[in-house]
Amino acid sequence: MNFIEELKWRGMVHDFMPGTEKQLEKEMTTAYVGIDPTADSLHIGHMVSIMLLKHLQLAGHKPIALIGGATGMIGDPSGKSEERNLLSEEELRHNEQAIKEQLLKFLDFDQGPNKAEIVNNYDWMKDFTFLGFLREVGKHLSVNYMMAKDSVKSRLETGISFTEFTYQLVQGYDYLFLYQNKNCKLQMGGSDQWGNITTGAELIRRKTGGEVFGLTCPLITKADGNKFGKTERGNVWLDAEYTSPYHFYQFWLNCTDIDTERYIKIFTLMPRQEIKELIAEHQKAPHLRQLQKTLAEDITIRVHGRQAYETAVEASSILFGKGTADALHKIPEKVLLAVFEGVPMFEIPAEDISAGIDMVELLAGKTSVAKSRGEARRMLKEGSISINKEKVPETATVDKASLINNKYILLQRGRKNYYLVRAVI
Repeated sequence: MNFIEELKWRGMVHDFMPGTEKQLEKEMTTAYVGIDPTADSLHIGHMVSIMLLKHLQLAGHKPIALIGGATGMIGDPSGKSEERNLLSEEELRHNEQAIKEQLLKFLDFDQGPNKAEIVNNYDWMKDFTFLGFLREVGKHLSVNYMMAKDSVKSRLETGISFTEFTYQLVQGYDYLFLYQNKNCKLQMGGSDQWGNITTGAELIRRKTGGEVFGLTCPLITKADGNKFGKTERGNVWLDAEYTSPYHFYQFWLNCTDIDTERYIKIFTLMPRQEIKELIAEHQKAPHLRQLQKTLAEDITIRVHGRQAYETAVEASSILFGKGTADALHKIPEKVLLAVFEGVPMFEIPAEDISAGIDMVELLAGKTSVAKSRGEARRMLKEGSISINKEKVPETATVDKASLINNKYILLQRGRKNYYLVRAVI
């Protein structure tokens, strides 16, 4: 596989240095992507860089994922309008370990000369003295050169600290270190990293006379121009504790047709012909959303596993009216709460539920689903009330057997109005 041609077809190339293609054709090339551990989880914005490394490895080259334990202590000004908050060393070490565990899901670290590696720039920066860094690195690049970078120019009016100003030197030294110690000749990243990447290449040229290369991918946005991967809840994270598998699955399922045609090329490893055929089929029947379903399935399984994917699909069917009472009783509590996040919730003593509550009392007494007992009876006669996805008559009661996970009752009025009742001890 021609690595750059594959990336071009997938819409994953923004720019690359002259000679990059020849280098990749000449020999197995070691390349790296840097990720600063500013949180203890990657988000789906990081997935683009991870997919760059994955395609590189599939093309027979060697990927290195660099965790920025040192650069994370400074903060990259690229694409930022204000100074980052500095994290403590303890926070950074915790974040590094969490990110390492997530990377193991995507790259092959086990076999062959091109097996992936994870490195941490804190390992070679921690013993660097300030004077040593000035002599070894700072001397080789002029202030004029550094000021010309977009990441610096864009901050001159609002202000940039010396700490962030020197970030490009630290990242440049990372490239130099990997070039000298790992024979790394290619650095990749988002288009906002071009200035940092070229600084590293220039530092290597001036210090060693060596030639290295850089490649960037576009910053992914949605068709409406808004930032990719942002929802009302914030970033879409890879860690299930921050973004549940259900919400993760729903994010991809709810992408527009235009965005999904781009994303399925970027975020899956599906071959070209299969993607082309899938897009063509989708265009014939877009209402079936087969393109979105395929994308959501592929990436949810890779990030969270098949069981979490199947649970997310079943949970989705429950919410949109196709699920059964049996399925509802099987889903875990976390998934139930994720699916019905934001719906009104009422709390009722568990002992009251165990004793049995008639439906009129439940609707108009224990909750405020109905404004009065008369309205509750009318709803029940019309057949508009369901308990745990099953319609109930006026004479029905709820008791301990009605509880999901021994704690919840799902109450539904009509097709779209949901309520959760929680039994409290």
